[in-house]
Amino acid sequence: MHPRATLAATILGSSLAFIDGSVVNVALPALAQSLKVDPTDLPWTINAYLLPLGALTLLGGALGDHFGRRRLFHCGLSAFTLASAACAAAPTLAWLLAARALQGVGAALLLPNSLAILGGAFGGEARGRAIGSWAAAGALAGALGPIVGGWFVDTAGWRTIFLLNLPLAAIAGYLSWNYVEERKESQRAAPLDTAGAALATLALGLLTWSLTKASEPHAGQAEIWSAALLGCALLAAFLRLEGKLGDRALIPMAMFAAPAFVGLNLLTFFLYGSLGGLLVLLPFFLIRIGGWLAIAAGGALLPVPMAIGFGSRLMGRVAARHGARMPLTLGAGLVGIGLALYGRIGTPGFSYWLEVFPPTVLVACGMGACVAPLTTAIMTSVDPDRVGLASGFNSAVARVAGLVATALLGFVFARQESAASFMSGFRAAALIGAASAALAAGSAFWFLGRQTHAPTTHV
Repeated sequence: MHPRATLAATILGSSLAFIDGSVVNVALPALAQSLKVDPTDLPWTINAYLLPLGALTLLGGALGDHFGRRRLFHCGLSAFTLASAACAAAPTLAWLLAARALQGVGAALLLPNSLAILGGAFGGEARGRAIGSWAAAGALAGALGPIVGGWFVDTAGWRTIFLLNLPLAAIAGYLSWNYVEERKESQRAAPLDTAGAALATLALGLLTWSLTKASEPHAGQAEIWSAALLGCALLAAFLRLEGKLGDRALIPMAMFAAPAFVGLNLLTFFLYGSLGGLLVLLPFFLIRIGGWLAIAAGGALLPVPMAIGFGSRLMGRVAARHGARMPLTLGAGLVGIGLALYGRIGTPGFSYWLEVFPPTVLVACGMGACVAPLTTAIMTSVDPDRVGLASGFNSAVARVAGLVATALLGFVFARQESAASFMSGFRAAALIGAASAALAAGSAFWFLGRQTHAPTTHV
């Protein structure tokens, strides 16, 4: 066994997925100009990635349990590498979207299996340290991605942000092939819920398409409503199938019998929907309206991951002592106040330090208060044998929230005919995000008991 090489391989592999979840945000203006993308189609450059990632993460983990985690890690790494090269070479938007979707499939295999590899390779305190290092590296990758990517966008063009994945993937592949042991669950494991995964993916795809299409001024209402209704029908069929499958389902419905689990996932949806919209829209706003360089726009959001990194240990102790209800309610409330303050941004000659930095710090502090208590509360809201499934589902909910938020941003991107019109849309999006964060705070306050915290045996 080679613990350091195993840790390095999983960190590098999962970091690819974290980086591509954030780096494209600062490249949107350059990408739109290069490929002559219609403003209403811009959300698809992000959602083509988030859709398979959100819908297939749980299936990716189950496939690893059945066929081998290292094998599925390699499959995800290969798909992601091939897709990254295709993104860099994309001559048209359609080509780029297909490649981004393949990246999302690769990430849906990489993330759960990299974490499962760590869980199998380490034990006791060493496992906690390894998973902590994995999570910290992912947060760092997500933080540095927009800054490093912004520099490459400014100096060498947007295509280089995808080429950066290739050497990292090569190193991860070499380490995992030579030093990571293969592990999988019993051969008598329950059958894979591939039908559920297919229904979830189709339903999310149709609902996302209808939301994005609705932002187009001359879109046909009949096709939008038809897609939305079909998406809802497929979603209902998915829920019915999951109910019939019981414990063999991709998402066992029995988990939703716990009010805390329901409330935590509602909080995740509303909170990460707000954050996802901000992470996409603010850099675009700073570049397009403020005339900022991409690297500066990426750095403007640096307080968010910094606050999450520094605040997680403190808020983890607070949640362990007083329960998750208080930090989650107050944290989501701070995010809502910060987002509402973005609505005060005035003319295109706005002041960053007076109008952008203060609300960004509030959002950062709010997220710093929420991330660790949310993770702990999710793990203790279900039976111990379902902790992994609950965590995976909660991660998928966060991705789907970003997917929905980005689809709705099409209404803002469509208002680029003038700076005043775009800023009006930006303010409206900020207020909607604030309302969503307020719903997240309400979900925590309403559904969580005063003593929702983790017994030490479950952490």
